[in-house]
Amino acid sequence: MSNYLNVTTPVTGNDGKTRFHKVGVAFPQGDDSKAAMTIKLFATPTNGELVLFAPKAGTPDDQDGE
Repeated sequence: MSNYLNVTTPVTGNDGKTRFHKVGVAFPQGDDSKAAMTIKLFATPTNGELVLFAPKAGTPDDQDGE
């Protein structure tokens, strides 16, 4: 399992299908932290909606390949 989550935003295409564009990453914090996660965005979603996913196994973003 990865130690981060991909932060995405849903975008509906012309074909009516929803696709998720990656806009950042989220890192869970330790049990002794007051915060649950740290989120780093490299793009701002214009729809104001964020969806978090675990990285898919075998992708370049997946560090441990599980």
